[in-house]
Amino acid sequence: MIIGYARVSTKDQNLALQIDALEKAGCDKENIFQEKVSGSKANRPELKKMIGQLRKGDVVVIWKLDRLGRSLRDLVNLVTEIQAKGAELKSLNDQIDTTTAHGKLTFHLFAALSEFERDIISERTRAGLESARARGRKGGRPKGLSKEAKDKAIVAETLYKQGQMSINEICDHLSISRSTLYKYLRYQRVKISMYNKKEPS
Repeated sequence: MIIGYARVSTKDQNLALQIDALEKAGCDKENIFQEKVSGSKANRPELKKMIGQLRKGDVVVIWKLDRLGRSLRDLVNLVTEIQAKGAELKSLNDQIDTTTAHGKLTFHLFAALSEFERDIISERTRAGLESARARGRKGGRPKGLSKEAKDKAIVAETLYKQGQMSINEICDHLSISRSTLYKYLRYQRVKISMYNKKEPS
């Protein structure tokens, strides 16, 4: 079965363009899962419902990869989850189709890049933590904060100042909310730009 997934970030945006394209690709309208929610939200009920209903031989069709995953790591995890159900993925505007040998190879390259990205981030995290400790920084530990939270505050400052990751990516990497990230940054006396505060999801 061909199953479609369409998503826009806000309730004001229209799903019509995506739905039309999905129908042209062979999706019946009743088999298109529609969602109006930010990609940064971990809880996307329609996506969860769709994955839960997948069966062997199904093909999930999306308009673009960014409609499915909010980051490379998130995308790889979701496609892996889809394939674990015996289903495959096709993106209409990214030339990704895991039902083909070429598409499978492309996805494996994505997975390798995601692993490489995680390794680089881990190296930066360790380097930043060691550097902060070498300078005698206490990491802005609020009263009663655990050692783990103290370390996360130091890492949050390092990753934010490097500017290589988005706010959402930092939050995902540290498994914290945006409000906690900003609390850590304020405690570390890091100047938070308004652009980053308003960063789109």
